[in-house]
Amino acid sequence: MTTVALQTASEADEPSRFGAKSHPVLERDGQIVNAMSVDVEDYFQVQAFADTIERTSWETRECRVETNTDNVLQLFDEAGIHATFFTLGWVAERYPQLIRRIVDQGHELASHGFAHFRADEQTQEEFREDIRRTKTLLEDTGGTAVRGYRAATFSIGARNMWAFEILHEEGYAYSSSVNPIRHDFYGMPDAPRFGFQPNGSSGIDEFPITTVKLGNRNFPCGGGGFFRLLPYAAYRWALRRVNAADRQSCIFYFHPWEIDPDQPQMSNISFKTRFRHYLNLKRTAPRLRALTQDFLWDRMDRVFLGADEKAL
Repeated sequence: MTTVALQTASEADEPSRFGAKSHPVLERDGQIVNAMSVDVEDYFQVQAFADTIERTSWETRECRVETNTDNVLQLFDEAGIHATFFTLGWVAERYPQLIRRIVDQGHELASHGFAHFRADEQTQEEFREDIRRTKTLLEDTGGTAVRGYRAATFSIGARNMWAFEILHEEGYAYSSSVNPIRHDFYGMPDAPRFGFQPNGSSGIDEFPITTVKLGNRNFPCGGGGFFRLLPYAAYRWALRRVNAADRQSCIFYFHPWEIDPDQPQMSNISFKTRFRHYLNLKRTAPRLRALTQDFLWDRMDRVFLGADEKAL
């Protein structure tokens, strides 16, 4: 049985410069449903390699994104869950059949921008063209409406809050582009931890990556490299705490390349970059399988926007 309970993030989590938002929390048989998401990009497209791998060389590299994403689809099928796939336009352009498989298997198709450009390094005009081009391509390829967007490397922050208005103007319903932590690549630690309306606007909702609050600091528990770094038991505890103490749905994300320990190894990268990218790749798939068993999961649009499963 599916029920929806209205929950509001606490005032402490909502600085005045962000619009407060009451949003529905989806429950099934008394258990909160969380949102599973995948950022569909290849191993050579990650931000950590941006200074060593030129975009002009992407076409010459061994592409593994189709096989890896198919393996993710199989994992989800075995677990009986659906997810949201934030997909690069670059990938959709080259693997249209993969996009159709994602949609045909009941998953939500969403935008990750065209070629993994950071939103905070684009002008407003460049950003608009990027998200418009990608939305059109994904919708034409997948034959379904694209409502969601996630900026590459969570690159919407205090410097480019204007991006939310442009997303609304271009027909997006929600974003999941803020990570409310401190990080050398991204982060807006003073942002709300749960869904809010950027700039007080009702035009678009932002659903940040999940964090657990300990003391006065947010700690990451929403996926990515931290999922490979920390013990699985710590991650499970953090997600359960958010469900139980905050009474909020969690958002989890990962990349298809994170379940691919046999991917090509980059040679001209720093120790820090090597550690971040290659750490515990062999453990990701088993941990994901455990995660799908320990929690309830569904698509972003169903969890947060109340999308009707029968209508999808």
